[in-house]
Formats: sequence, C-alpha cells, structure tokens
Amino acid sequence: MDTNQPTTSTVSTTYYAPQPGMFGTKVPSSIAFVVAILVFLLPFTEIRCGGTKLMQKSGLDFAMGNEWKTVAGALPGTDSNDLTNKTMSAGKEQSGYTQYFIIGALALGVIGLLLALGNSRGTSAGGIVVGVIAAGALIGFMLDMKKNFENSLREQAINKAADGANDSGMEGIGNTMNDIKPTLAFTPWFYIAVLAFLAAAIFCYLRMKSYRSNP
Repeated sequence: MDTNQPTTSTVSTTYYAPQPGMFGTKVPSSIAFVVAILVFLLPFTEIRCGGTKLMQKSGLDFAMGNEWKTVAGALPGTDSNDLTNKTMSAGKEQSGYTQYFIIGALALGVIGLLLALGNSRGTSAGGIVVGVIAAGALIGFMLDMKKNFENSLREQAINKAADGANDSGMEGIGNTMNDIKPTLAFTPWFYIAVLAFLAAAIFCYLRMKSYRSNP
C-alpha cells in the first residue's frame, strides 16, 4: 500500500477592508469648518466711496453688535470725526435679521466642527445639513445687509431734502469726492466663509459615502 499520499496545504487568507482614503476621514471637513470660523475674525464688509475704503466690519463685529471701524488714512484732509459720524449713519443696521443671520452662521460653524470630529455616519449627515444651512445664513445676511444699507441711504436723502441742508449725511461724503455715492462691498473673506461651509458639507458627504462602502 502506497503511503506516500500527496499532501495538501491550506493557505489561510485574511480579508482586509479597503481604507477610506483622505476624504473618508474627519480631517477635510474639520479643516473646512475651522477655516469658516476663523474667517469671521476678518473683515466681511466695507463701505467704499469712489473705490476708496472708508470703513470695515468683521463677521465677529456683526455678531457682537460692534460699530464700524474707520480705515486709517481713508480720506486724507477730511475731518475724521465728521467722516466717522456720516459713515456710521449709513452703515447702521436697521430693523431686520442681519445680526441673527450672522450669529446663526457662526453658531452653526461651531456645531458643524463638533459633528465633523465625530466618528459615526449620523454625525457626517449632520455636518452636511449644518454646512448647507450655515452657508445659507451667510447669504441671507448679505441680502439683508444690502437692503438695510440702501434703506439708510434713502432715509438720509429724504432727511436732507426735508431739512434743506447742504452736504449732510452720507451725501456729504459724496460731495467731498466729486459727488460719488458710498457703496457697500463684501470682501473676499466673506465669500471664502460661504465656500468653506459648502466645502465642509461636501466633505461630510464624501465621508458618509465611505461609511457605506466600508461598514
């Protein structure tokens, strides 16, 4: 009897689940939310006249209800106190939801960062919702701010006509610069904040997809 039977060896294989990659981690969405929050420290809006920046205000200033900050040397040879008073009048927020929008966006940014640091599919889904709503809140802030600024200019024009005064209100600044009317401008930092919130939502979505493919 032949005892030399062929032997078979059993090779054990181990299954390794594919790694999620960079976009499947918390890093991209967390960084995007951090950027969006930090940008609130930088100027969001400016009041300009003939291309010259007169005053500016950061996102945090809006949230805290702070006054506009005069840009040093904006209009050489003019009375800085008079310039400040006139510019404040047009930049003053009227009745509306400007401050609520900006506070909501900042609060949502903090909430989004906490969700981005979580390790579940649910937190990623929450980050998507928060990022989109925060970007929408900033857009609502922009629209409401533009409306308030135009209303302020309109009121000053009415008051000037009623008082019969010359060079009063924001029109006075325009006269000092060849009757160029002041304008409200949103800085690139504002748009970076909007894009950062949207990017955070996208990164959270990609991370949520990685949870589906890697249970």
